[in-house]
Amino acid sequence: MTAVALAHPSATLSSVGIKAFDRIATHWGLTVAQAAGLADMSESTWKRARKLDRPVELSQDQILRFSALVGIYKALNLYFDAALADAWPTRPNTGPLFEGARPVDVLLAGGLPQFLEVRRYLDALRGGM
Repeated sequence: MTAVALAHPSATLSSVGIKAFDRIATHWGLTVAQAAGLADMSESTWKRARKLDRPVELSQDQILRFSALVGIYKALNLYFDAALADAWPTRPNTGPLFEGARPVDVLLAGGLPQFLEVRRYLDALRGGM
């Protein structure tokens, strides 16, 4: 019987998270600096991670960030049409969490707790609470 080498679960999770967030960043029209900041990486690390040619080990915080961003993306696409869902993160927002700032800037400034708060906010808007 031949042993089958399986990818380490965290390596697989990291690769899936990076790929998913890279697609989201593209949909949202984020700059490399914004995407790297949301991923809690330097720009050079984010550029290398996007290539997926070698595994990047994500921290638990980064995995939670990507999970929250996927949830935010999903909520936006359930709540708005595709064009507004993709523009929402980079448009000024007068909602209570944003006070006129762009959601991407609020996420960058607030870290993981803010990611989770924005996700809860959007879930509540669409009746998910």
